Amino acid sequence: MPLGLLNFGKEQVPPIMVPEAVLINPWGIKTWLQRKGINILVDNTNEFGAALTSPTPRLGLKKGSSNTGQVGYLTNIDWEHLAGIGGFLTHTAMVSRYGIPASPMFGDQLSHSQEIYGGGGNVVLHLVYFYGEETLGHGRFDVAGGRIPLLLDFMANFAVTCTFMNNAFCGNPNAIADNTTHSSWADASWGGRMRWRPTDHIYFQTGAYLSQEGIYGNVQFRTGFKFNGADINGVAVPLEFGWEPILNHGNLPGHYKVGYILDTADHHDNYYDGDGGAFARSGKTPRINHGSWSAYMQVDQMIWHHPHHREDAGVIIFGNFVANSERTQTRAQQYEAGIIDRGFWVSRPQDTLGFAFAYDRVSGPISRSQQIQIQNGLPLLGGAYGIQKYAIVLELVYQYRLMRGVFLSPDVQYFFRPNAEKHLKNAVMVGFKSHVEIF
Repeated sequence: MPLGLLNFGKEQVPPIMVPEAVLINPWGIKTWLQRKGINILVDNTNEFGAALTSPTPRLGLKKGSSNTGQVGYLTNIDWEHLAGIGGFLTHTAMVSRYGIPASPMFGDQLSHSQEIYGGGGNVVLHLVYFYGEETLGHGRFDVAGGRIPLLLDFMANFAVTCTFMNNAFCGNPNAIADNTTHSSWADASWGGRMRWRPTDHIYFQTGAYLSQEGIYGNVQFRTGFKFNGADINGVAVPLEFGWEPILNHGNLPGHYKVGYILDTADHHDNYYDGDGGAFARSGKTPRINHGSWSAYMQVDQMIWHHPHHREDAGVIIFGNFVANSERTQTRAQQYEAGIIDRGFWVSRPQDTLGFAFAYDRVSGPISRSQQIQIQNGLPLLGGAYGIQKYAIVLELVYQYRLMRGVFLSPDVQYFFRPNAEKHLKNAVMVGFKSHVEIF
């Protein structure tokens, strides 16, 4: 958010947003905590999806539905307010996750219909992150470090993209997370970042994050509380430039960012073996590539503000682009575009209508390896049923504010070429997403 929109008052710490919760202030607990500089959020996100179309026959697939969700526990502590430590905050997030997405039932493993699944270890309580943040110069310079996901701060635009339910859009565009060195919710790695704002509307940020080979797996990350470095295999270094203009005399905010991530971890090649031949043909171990990269661009811009409404009420267009190394990652490119309209009904200022489009192109080396594997009767890379080329997902959602702190979002998704495979039947899914801010 541009510095000009933040009111720091006499503190170095930026104001912490207080959520709209169902339990406003039970027994005065919330007010007492906030006076101490402690903000707590307990919320639940639940996502249900059901396929309306029958799956491709003779592949063991099925038509079905599933439910998945998360209970989140977030704590932000302003230590300047609590203990006089200037500009210092700590952030902690833990989750309880349940369920599985429905789209794998008809064969799609690229753009899961429900994003709020996985990485939670199937345990009662899973630690997502805990880190400290120091802010100087009323937000001009900011550093953070600890147990922190790389994609929490880089290519992050959750307020817009998490209007939607498909994992292609929410939380980060999923192509940027193909590379496991780019840690993302609900797992983290040891790392840190620094952000500098030379003006109110421009920032530069970079960081360094240790990559861990066992991320998202149960051995090292089941609970999130295993902090040893036994599986650290490299470091990821992101760099991002952002411009956050406010057009039309201050009522049309936008966010424009470009970034690049370089890592030093070892990655299996998608086509070559160690001798320069095709591993799918030779049967040898894939070649090890030392390091990989991703580049991205992310844009959102409010183009119309609904008069006499909240600051965030209006029409927003957005777009995302990700380019990955074809040698090491599943998706070579991902293109996304969409539009949301919040507050288009005067009587319902927090309701939102949204439409989004995603196009994924699978790595060419993966497609070539799968071609050889089919010719030789071998299992295909990524558990695919056929050669993967490209896929398209469309999503239409209406977010309805039922009451204070409760949002329900009926949702429709259309999958062209599920899993980027032409012989898998197109699929239609309906469902809903609910978000309840409890405390």
